[in-house]
Formats: sequence, structure tokens, C-alpha cells
Amino acid sequence: MSFCLKNKISAIVFVFVFVFVLPGGAQVRWNQTYQNYIDQYKDVAIDQMLHYNIPASITLAQGLLESGAGRSDLATKGNNHFGIKCHDWTGKTMHHDDDARQECFRVYDSALQSYEDHSKFLHGKQRYASLFQLDRTDYKGWAHGLKAAGYATNPQYAYMLINIIECYNLAQYDKATNYDKFIVEHLPKNTIATTNDGSHVIKMCNKNYYVIAHKGDTFRTLGEEFDISYRKLAKYNERNKKDVLHEGDIVYLKKKRSKADKSFKHKPHVVKAGESMYTIAQKYGITLKSLYKKNGLPYDYQLHPGATLRVY
Repeated sequence: MSFCLKNKISAIVFVFVFVFVLPGGAQVRWNQTYQNYIDQYKDVAIDQMLHYNIPASITLAQGLLESGAGRSDLATKGNNHFGIKCHDWTGKTMHHDDDARQECFRVYDSALQSYEDHSKFLHGKQRYASLFQLDRTDYKGWAHGLKAAGYATNPQYAYMLINIIECYNLAQYDKATNYDKFIVEHLPKNTIATTNDGSHVIKMCNKNYYVIAHKGDTFRTLGEEFDISYRKLAKYNERNKKDVLHEGDIVYLKKKRSKADKSFKHKPHVVKAGESMYTIAQKYGITLKSLYKKNGLPYDYQLHPGATLRVY
């Protein structure tokens, strides 16, 4: 969950569970894990759509369904987000129980490579050719077409895709004409077994990107994961490159701004116990220097719970 922007709305969203009923009684429920996956890969799906004309909604829904939102063994151990098997494949492989025991599946160097291969797989197979005659906003046609062409054996596969798309409003991405290249270029290069929970989820705050540090992370390991100089990462976060990161720390991937999002223009921050000027600056995605300056405070100022600070 994001540390800033629409916090109140996010809190309200968590109160409700969104349920979509499928034929036969199966259900699709909104959950944060799926939403995190969408936030991480939507720009990749749009990129693929603009290159191959496959609806971004379909790509995301298949990725969610086939990989369990990136949590499946195929995804965490083989970066395989779409359950594509080894047919006509000369790259790395792994074996996994599916329709039969220990079937052969493709292994990729990154999730990005998996998305690219998924697009090429559909685009290059004659049995999927008719799908490319459909409008790319026709996600229902694509869903039923994939099932009819034999992409999956589950008889409800098309309805599962459709309900995921409608539950998470993925159709909005089918109308996109551009995407965030920063996200695509800086997705983890190799997510295989990076942590017990998989790769870091890239989140947004104040027109910037951040991740939450896992236990054992360093600026160097994060720099390698996102293909960003670890020296730059430390500088962006106003830290020394050798500083120890703690689990839960916010780490920005780009330079921070001098003021918070405009939604906080008339909402000063109320200091809570245990907070520091630095953690508050990180929370809103602003530089520590600007937070002191904005409030006319000396650098040796001692915070106390209940104090208010301007962040915009």
C-alpha cells in the first residue's frame, strides 16, 4: 500500500471485498497482492500491446492467473509468468507438475523476457491468428478466443480472464497510447529467488518510484536489481552508499522533489511517536533539506509527537 496519495481512499477500499461470480459459482475477489502485480507490470503490458497489438488487459489477466500474481513456482523460480511450455524452445528449462507430472516449462532471465516471449508466442502461432483480427478493446473476444484455440484446458478459462479484467478495471489500459518507460527499463533484471516473497514491488509516491527494503537489502543489491547505480540510489535517498538499510525502509529510485503532492497543500503532517524528520521526508517523497526549509527549522530541531509540519 502506498505511503502517500489518496490514503483515505485506500483505507476505505480495504474495508470492502469485491466479489465477481463466475459461471459455476467460482469467484474472483479483489486483493492487494493482485493490485500490486498490476501496478508493477501494467506498463510492460501496454508496451507489449503497442508492439504486438495484444490487449494489455488480456496480458495482465493471463499473467495474474497463470502466475498467481507472480507467486507461483514457475514465476519465482523460472520467471515464467504465462505458463508457457518448452515446445520449440532452446533456452533454459524447468520441470513442474501441470496437466501431467513434471512437464517441461520455459525459464527466462527476467519477467520482462517472459512478457516479450508471451507476445511472440501468441503472435507467431497460426492457431491464434484470428485473434489479431479483433479490436484490441474486445477483451471478451480475446478471452474466448484464447480458450477456443487451446491456450488452457480449464473450461472456465475465458470467464476467469474476463472477471479478473472487470474486477480490476484492466480494460482501461487497452486504450493507452503510451507507457512509463522508466518502469519497463528498471524492472528487476532477474527476479528468480531474490527473496522469499519474490522481487520488490515498485510503487509510486509524489511522481516518483520507490520500493520497500527487505531484510538484507543494501543499496548495492537494489542497484543491481533495478539496474541503477547504487551510488545514485543512496544519493536519491540522502544516504551514504555504505549505510545499512533496514527492513521496511523506503528507497526511492529517482531524485525526490522539494514538496509533497498537491493533495497535501492544506494537510500538514502531524508528528507521531518514533518519527524523524528523515522518515517524514521519505514518507512524502520530498528532500530532507526542503522539509527543514519549508518549516523554518534548524537542523538540530527536536521533534515531538503532536507537532505539525508543512510538507507542500
